Amino acid sequence: MPTYRYRCETCKQEEEIVQRISDPALTSCPHCHKETYKRIPPKEVAIQFKGSGFYITDYNNPKKDNGGCGSGSCGCH
Repeated sequence: MPTYRYRCETCKQEEEIVQRISDPALTSCPHCHKETYKRIPPKEVAIQFKGSGFYITDYNNPKKDNGGCGSGSCGCH
């Protein structure tokens, strides 16, 4: 689950809260209980790819085949 940063515009308290993506954004500050709690947009986003298919060697350019004799496309090999 992602971690979101929140800041209260009234008491200026900041906090990191773990929430599901589908959860609604919080609006009530847990410190002063005002409805001025806002989610702070991230300054940078880190993406981590896991599993197969994310390596530079998986996307090598295939050798171009011009279809001529010697390439195997004419049936000579």
